[in-house]
Amino acid sequence: MPTDRITFPGHDGTALAARLDRPDGPVLATAIFAHCFTCGKDIPAARRIAARLAAAGIAVLRFDFTGLGHSGGEFANTSFTSNVNDLIAANDYLSDRDMTASLMIGHSLGGAAVLRAASKLSNIKAVTTLGAPFDPGHVTHNFAEALPQIMAEGTAEVSLGGRPFHIGKGFVEDVTQERLSDAIRTLDAALLVLHAPRDATVSIDNAGEIFQAAKHPKSFITLDTADHLITRAEDAEYAADVITAWARRYVTLTPPAPPPGAPEGVLRISEADPDGYLTDITSSDGHHLLADEPHAYGGTNKGLSPYGFLSAGLGACTSMTLRMYARRKGWPLAHVSVDVSHDKVHAQDAETAVNQQIDTWKRRITLTGDLDATQRARLLEIADKCPVHRTLERSSTVITELVEPA
Repeated sequence: MPTDRITFPGHDGTALAARLDRPDGPVLATAIFAHCFTCGKDIPAARRIAARLAAAGIAVLRFDFTGLGHSGGEFANTSFTSNVNDLIAANDYLSDRDMTASLMIGHSLGGAAVLRAASKLSNIKAVTTLGAPFDPGHVTHNFAEALPQIMAEGTAEVSLGGRPFHIGKGFVEDVTQERLSDAIRTLDAALLVLHAPRDATVSIDNAGEIFQAAKHPKSFITLDTADHLITRAEDAEYAADVITAWARRYVTLTPPAPPPGAPEGVLRISEADPDGYLTDITSSDGHHLLADEPHAYGGTNKGLSPYGFLSAGLGACTSMTLRMYARRKGWPLAHVSVDVSHDKVHAQDAETAVNQQIDTWKRRITLTGDLDATQRARLLEIADKCPVHRTLERSSTVITELVEPA
């Protein structure tokens, strides 16, 4: 996954530091990720979710709000409104690069900010919140003991997550006066609310209020035992998988035209976990799959093995070929089921480089319907004529070339 280090002007012209995580292949859509209060673009949850979305063909811009991380400006002079305007500036930056965003994702207070920002942007078609507060003023409980000093003196230094921050009176007044109900109610985009029932920072009641205020289409999915910062890799990956699957219904993923000689386009296979075997598979028409190895061979078993995909291709092609033939003949074939097994194990072959063994696939076909014996026998013959079956039976040529990384 290539990542561009970029800067763009924020709401007041201050340079904001950003990362643009791009797919290894073509960009099918673009998203903007807003981090949590006093967090940053590089927290594990943001990086993991952006990486999974990029693997599915969605470029993700994640940036530090004004005064945070590597961005310029003074945090003490920012507010909830300035965060919203930074998001609008990020949206404008992408549009100027011909990468108009259609999806916004916000974590915690960033989730509240994307709700407000998206209500002002007609190009945003889908919005996702992660552990977001319905009342942005909820964030002040993190420094409640300093509120009297802030209101009396105009600013105060507080410790958040073990780091010092100067909170200004303008921030407190702005965030406590913000009411999201109107922005949510008038949101002209699909909404996905993700929240953990055990979130000790922003209770799940907030998710319920956001969901109730929104009009359809809207969805509400639990993050189970995740913590507020979604620190565990498996929770972030689950959230990313859910967002990707959900967004496909509302965000147009426009694939490029296939190259000459490859009518079905090009499959992009990209390593997702260098410590294991998890692999992203993305087709040029926007389909996303996972490949992996079983636990017994050092994998995490989150997808089919390479040989599993070969077996799946044989079984799917067999079923489609039989359906096509029966439909053309007008035969009463009600249902096709194909069980496929293969006696090689990819992990063992890869380690030993043994390739003398003859591959054997066992295929068991079940045909349901009022078919006579002649029709069944003919369909069994047709099964052996499916294109993948023929490809596996004859020799093939694989041409390999080494490409320099971009």
